[in-house]
Amino acid sequence: MNKHTYLTVVPKGMIVGGTMLVPGVSGGSMAMILGVYDRLVSSVSSFMKHKKESLAFLSLFSLGGGLGMILFARPLLALIERYPVPALYFFLGAVAGGVPLIVRKAEVRRFSWKALFFPAAGLSVVFLFSVIPTGIFQPEATAGPAGFLMLTAAGILAAAALVLPGISVSYLLLLIGLYDETMRAISEFYLPFLVPLGIGLLLGIILTTKLLEHAMTAHPQPTYLMILGFILGSMAEVFPGIPAGSGLLLCAAMLAAGFFIIRLLSANGRDEA
Repeated sequence: MNKHTYLTVVPKGMIVGGTMLVPGVSGGSMAMILGVYDRLVSSVSSFMKHKKESLAFLSLFSLGGGLGMILFARPLLALIERYPVPALYFFLGAVAGGVPLIVRKAEVRRFSWKALFFPAAGLSVVFLFSVIPTGIFQPEATAGPAGFLMLTAAGILAAAALVLPGISVSYLLLLIGLYDETMRAISEFYLPFLVPLGIGLLLGIILTTKLLEHAMTAHPQPTYLMILGFILGSMAEVFPGIPAGSGLLLCAAMLAAGFFIIRLLSANGRDEA
């Protein structure tokens, strides 16, 4: 990593960490629009091949992510609770600000069927996650060997949501009926629940990042276009509707602010991906 990367990776980790606990906001999306997503995927996927560089990058990013969760997550959640619509418009603007970076990575120079098909496929994946039957993993069934396997499977599913842009981990856990149980297990450090879930998360992260790294290397245009679909799908999930009266001007200002802040950050970090 060059000096510029060292100076920017911690602040970007703070932004990702601070926003990933916001309902409907994907940490993967934020990492992508900030220009660090590719590096994160390759650092995890190729950790054994490039231990020193990967460890340095992941340590700095994790430090930033942890600081972001501690310093920003609670104020952001309080802000959204008090001013939900303007805050969500700010996040929509931020996500929109990262779209040009993804289009540039996809190297779309002219209109083609790929430019429609793969974003639509990404949108469909986000939609499929949103229609998972609520409570398919029942908390009362988490005991015994069957419960161990069930929690491992839930961890793999959550890992895919964690790694893929546009899919919120907290939203997925809520859908499958394990959000409250997971939060309780974390707060109480309940290992019989956390160990199988953690095993699934680890397996899922390794598998998903390896598949993603291969796809981004071997088939960059379809992969980035699908990621674009994931992110557009996440925007649809958090869209709060069009406000009326004076609220419209405030929301427009917040939308523009989010857009230009992310454009500035992604432009400064273009070489990090």
